[in-house]
Amino acid sequence: MTTVVAYAAPAAKAPLERTTIERREVREHDVLIDIKFAGICHSDIHQAREGWGEAIFPMVPGHEIAGVVSEVGPGVTKFAVGDRVGVGCMVDSCRECDNCRAGLEQYCTGGGMTGTYNAVGKDGEPTYGGYSQKIVVDENYVVRIPDALGLDVAAPLLCAGITTYSPLKHWNAGPGKKVAVLGMGGLGHMGVKIAHALGAEVTVLSQSLRKKDDGLKLGADHYHATSDPETFKALRGTFDLILSTVSTPLDLDAYLALLRTDGAFVNVGAPEEPVRLNLFSVIGGRKTLAGSGIGGIRETQEMLDFCAAHGFGAEIELIGASEINEAYERVLASDVRYRFVIDTATIR
Repeated sequence: MTTVVAYAAPAAKAPLERTTIERREVREHDVLIDIKFAGICHSDIHQAREGWGEAIFPMVPGHEIAGVVSEVGPGVTKFAVGDRVGVGCMVDSCRECDNCRAGLEQYCTGGGMTGTYNAVGKDGEPTYGGYSQKIVVDENYVVRIPDALGLDVAAPLLCAGITTYSPLKHWNAGPGKKVAVLGMGGLGHMGVKIAHALGAEVTVLSQSLRKKDDGLKLGADHYHATSDPETFKALRGTFDLILSTVSTPLDLDAYLALLRTDGAFVNVGAPEEPVRLNLFSVIGGRKTLAGSGIGGIRETQEMLDFCAAHGFGAEIELIGASEINEAYERVLASDVRYRFVIDTATIR
């Protein structure tokens, strides 16, 4: 075992604090990664505060990890020391179910994917995430970060990037399609960039017009405030796809009315509270209400290559480890443009 410094929540809702954790020795197919940057996802806050249910403590959050390989196991064939790599929301799965074999490890039916943190691995030990100096991961759950992407702006792509890329691809966002991105935050700003790069006509639906200039600069064609009732009148029956990145309960019936016939409203934000729905909102117009998780390993690599080819990563605010707790509060206040990323050189 290797002892490394990390930042952990010792209990639910407790401030994160400096600690040490044990990383396993490098096994046959493992890679040891020196973490350089770790993004702060709203999911980290949900889990550290048990907003999504009972969690495992102490918890080292972080599933947007970018770093450099410093050691490889004797059976590793995909990576070498010095490679620039990333780790996202999972570090294992059953590898045998139909979904795993199809490259949909995120939807593993053989026990579910093993989360990068707040999970228990096959060895019976809890997993610890990226707010730490190093991590050991099986090579099959590691992706390569293209040289064209800085590691700092690439880190958030391991969750925010793939969480928006996967549904946009699945629901065929592209030329001739009108796509709305609901929420202009850590996920939403990536949804705008990716939908634009795919060739769709992109509209941002945000609570206010406060971030309109940013949205248009990142690729949106239109920007509307959802706090204005006229928005829902003017845009009725407009969109082929609405991608909701918000994590608060919505008036789903109002948003479903913005879809065209056969349109889809896809949730990637996950509110802690239940939501209500009048089924006539989907029956009329043969509309789809759906959800989407992250992507599989193969699709995550595809997403990284796509972002590199189009010359963009995430819009970030770089912070030190001592600022994590403040960053959590700022995320909750929507006071970040658009993803906090921890410089892990400050974890020491």
